[in-house]
Amino acid sequence: MTHLSFYWLPENRALIEKGIESEFAAFLESSIDSGKITLPPIPEVVTKIQKLCSSDSTTIMDVADCLVEDPGLTATVIRVANSVIFNRRNIQCTEVITAVSRLGIVRVRDIVTAQAIEQLKNSVNLSKECNQILRQSAHISKELAATMVMVSKEFRQADSTEYQHLSSDKALLTGLLADIGLFCIVNEYYLYLENGNYLDSELALRIFNSLCPAASRLVLEKWGFDADFIDIAMNQNSQHLDVEVSYLDVARIANHILMFRRKDQNIDEHTVEVDVTGADILYNLTNLSDIEFRDKIQELIRASGL
Repeated sequence: MTHLSFYWLPENRALIEKGIESEFAAFLESSIDSGKITLPPIPEVVTKIQKLCSSDSTTIMDVADCLVEDPGLTATVIRVANSVIFNRRNIQCTEVITAVSRLGIVRVRDIVTAQAIEQLKNSVNLSKECNQILRQSAHISKELAATMVMVSKEFRQADSTEYQHLSSDKALLTGLLADIGLFCIVNEYYLYLENGNYLDSELALRIFNSLCPAASRLVLEKWGFDADFIDIAMNQNSQHLDVEVSYLDVARIANHILMFRRKDQNIDEHTVEVDVTGADILYNLTNLSDIEFRDKIQELIRASGL
């Protein structure tokens, strides 16, 4: 058996770290492939609404009745229904039935799920490192979602009818839920450490980044989300859409803008295919001042009601 002191020799340390990393990655991959990975512990009302959305016989009243079991989520849905992004007619509503009717059953499911995951990331009680990873994820998700709204609005304002299928509300929600599987992976990491194992946090982060898309797909599929949500989470186009620009394209443009803003060293390796309109949008949004861009992001987050 290799003596512990040999761990500190560069060549041995690299091998041992690689072995630990591979063991944990294999464990996670097995959990994801078998569907046994622990889903995020969202409120029971959210789970009920997800089940209701899987039935064709579900009515607006069914979802409204379910919502009133959780006053906090009810208030969120009404607030979101009255927000700038979701209230296109600028008519305020005060009743949950009206809010559900305005948003639609599926969109209500998306909203309450996004809200539950957002709260979970900011309030979960794991280790200090795990909590920090999830809080950072919540921050990044908001930035991506708001930038996707910005990009989709720019496309819709272009002098063309081919971009009118892009809606700000869906752009927002697909961005917020893009890394939903991260909670599952971080939770597994926490349990792995609690069981007496060791894995350096930097190594763990590399595994999180590589396996998060697969975990996110698993969660989104189990909860009945459509292909646009899954494509963005996986960063893969699984659909043959007869549209010039998809929500995945919007997400890739938004991510490129954020990489530019953060001065990310990997931006030179990050390519995004855009049409002429997309190129103009990319140019315009990357040339905003930092203060102007940050103000727009904050304004859109507030405008979402989430």
